[in-house]
Amino acid sequence: MSKFEIKEDFYVNDEKIKIISGALHYFRIVPEYWRDRLEKLKSLGCNCVETYIPWNFHEARQGEFNFSGDRDFVKFIKTAEELGLYVILRPTPYICAEWEFGGLPAWLLKDDSMRVRSTYPGFLNAVDAYFAELFKHIAPLQITNGGPILMMQVENEYGSFGNDKKYLNAIKDLMIKHGTTVPLFTSDGAWREALNAGTIKDILPTANFGSRSKEQIGDLKKFMEDNNIEGPLMCMEFWIGWFNNWGGEFKRRDAKDAANELDAILEEGHVNIYMFHGGTNFGFYNGCSYHDGQDPQTTTYDYDAPLTEWGAPAEKYHKFKEVISKYTTIPNVELSTNIKFKNYGKVNLSNKVSLFNTLDKIASPIHNDVTLNMEKLDQNFGYILYRSNIGNKRSFEKAKLADCDDRAQVFINQKHIVTQYKENMGENIPLTLDKETDNIMDVLVENLGRINYGASLVSPKQRKGIKGGVMLDIHFHAGWDHYSLDMEDISNVDFSLGYEEKVPAFYEYTFNVDEKADTFLHTKNFGKGCAFVNGFNIGRFWNIGPTNYLYIPSTLLKEGENKIVIFETEGEYQDSIVLSDTPAYL
Repeated sequence: MSKFEIKEDFYVNDEKIKIISGALHYFRIVPEYWRDRLEKLKSLGCNCVETYIPWNFHEARQGEFNFSGDRDFVKFIKTAEELGLYVILRPTPYICAEWEFGGLPAWLLKDDSMRVRSTYPGFLNAVDAYFAELFKHIAPLQITNGGPILMMQVENEYGSFGNDKKYLNAIKDLMIKHGTTVPLFTSDGAWREALNAGTIKDILPTANFGSRSKEQIGDLKKFMEDNNIEGPLMCMEFWIGWFNNWGGEFKRRDAKDAANELDAILEEGHVNIYMFHGGTNFGFYNGCSYHDGQDPQTTTYDYDAPLTEWGAPAEKYHKFKEVISKYTTIPNVELSTNIKFKNYGKVNLSNKVSLFNTLDKIASPIHNDVTLNMEKLDQNFGYILYRSNIGNKRSFEKAKLADCDDRAQVFINQKHIVTQYKENMGENIPLTLDKETDNIMDVLVENLGRINYGASLVSPKQRKGIKGGVMLDIHFHAGWDHYSLDMEDISNVDFSLGYEEKVPAFYEYTFNVDEKADTFLHTKNFGKGCAFVNGFNIGRFWNIGPTNYLYIPSTLLKEGENKIVIFETEGEYQDSIVLSDTPAYL
């Protein structure tokens, strides 16, 4: 049986090994392309792949586990093994990764006392139950059991969040309890305070950084020397680019600069390139930053990586290959997946229906006297529509959404009144009720993505929807119907029920395919929403940019008839869409 040891350096079966790894997230790539991306990783000269395991991707509802299809990480790891790649696995409950809630499942927030990443019993008990199932799949894949997994991570950048050593040791102990036999490591920022807070005894510390590599790996070395820690120096996350937020500029980094920093790291030790290939935040799995308010991240997780979002080698790929060739022999890898890109051209609108008209077909109302947040409704992602009859004809100088997250559109009798988000949520809203009786108020609230990093991880804002209530004048209004719109299944949208202008709506575009190929849906002239290809949610779009496209892998298409359905919330749409062989930016 093989073994992996951490001494003054890394050893596999008593032979010293230089780890040159790349981050590749199976959950951001369609399964049919896992092999292609891994082959391109090996072709770069890497001998290892690193991936997180997001808890909320595998236990979306408490006690219900899914490790099949696009969640079959065992198949991903075995594919890496077939290609001769080692694996670094990061399976701990929190991952950050610009992923929704940092990988933590939203159902944790049903507990009003929940404190994530702590020794709170409700949290550790949930982790214990998750690990009991998860490690049944992980344990056989460790190098100690003949698999490719060399080592695994305890927590993730905990030194940037807390310094509770009891908690860190509890996670370590749970990993060992459920079958971990390979060495463990921590990863934190390279500065002393983060390393002091995030490391634990007898566990290898590693550092995360993207610049000043000689200096930062020197800081890690000094920390290890001062604490009598023997072991190799490793940058566990070499940040070669950065993620994007809606409304910002698309992040780019000079390829030569990144390659020079990679060279500096490899002169000193070992590296994991973060990201080698970013991929796509399909569905509603994008996370959210916090910069003077909530700042949601984009559907693309391109990261300006050596491989683009759609898997094509970029300039960094070739620059990195030149550097890596100084430290190892670059293998000749024949790519086995034939990936084509196609311009399908214009696709005309075939059907449209307003959300309000098809609402009762896609959701059953839950009535409650006070407004309920998303988690209390057993809903993780998407939208909630709150509806109430607010009475007879009259006017209000002020109405207010109290403690509402993240983005709210207010309608009176299906006429849009105001949209509030971040900067103005909770401001007074003048209302005029123009019907003699039965004036209907609708509030469509969107979860833009839960925060995945920093102090705001434990913020009440992580609970989505209207948490306080709706105030009319100075009192809370009682009596609400809640429509949970998680968009997991849109097959019941009824396009025969009529369309109204300037309200949220579904738009269907039908087209035929003779040859399946990767393509890009251009979203220019739409406002905000999400899109579905043959029922699969390919992610969100937003006209504030920096992207005006959604990537469609060929595997989501089928020969013959295909349907793209766009859910758009601003009343902005076009009579035809474009499926191009190139992406579109602002």
